[in-house]
Amino acid sequence: MSEQVLYRKHRPRDFGEVVGQDHVTGAIVNAFKMGRVAHAYLFSGPRGVGKTSMARLIAKSLNCEKKGKRDVPCNECAMCTDFNEGRALDVVEIDAASNRGIDDIRALRDGVRFTPARGAYKTYIIDEVHQLTKEAFNAL
Repeated sequence: MSEQVLYRKHRPRDFGEVVGQDHVTGAIVNAFKMGRVAHAYLFSGPRGVGKTSMARLIAKSLNCEKKGKRDVPCNECAMCTDFNEGRALDVVEIDAASNRGIDDIRALRDGVRFTPARGAYKTYIIDEVHQLTKEAFNAL
């Protein structure tokens, strides 16, 4: 039996499961309904408020196969299942606290050229971006 960290085990599966961030989820859900999702989002706040979870929900919603037919994400299609099980290849999550150098950002930039493996969009989530070096941030 493999063990899983609590925040991954109990991560929200859709925007309705996000607790205490109604102002954020409302704005993002409305952006999806209007078809005006931005190319980048910046989340800030103290530890544990759901910044990374919200970013992962946006990535999941962008790639949901039933987008437009129901509220996003549907949690039923193959892409949503891959996201829920942690197998989504089109989400690249980087911990900038550990990968903070210019070489790490250059490697990230080199990978941007490739199209998404399965979904419609490739999403990059850069966690702890404030810990990048000055040179790495300029390269980004």
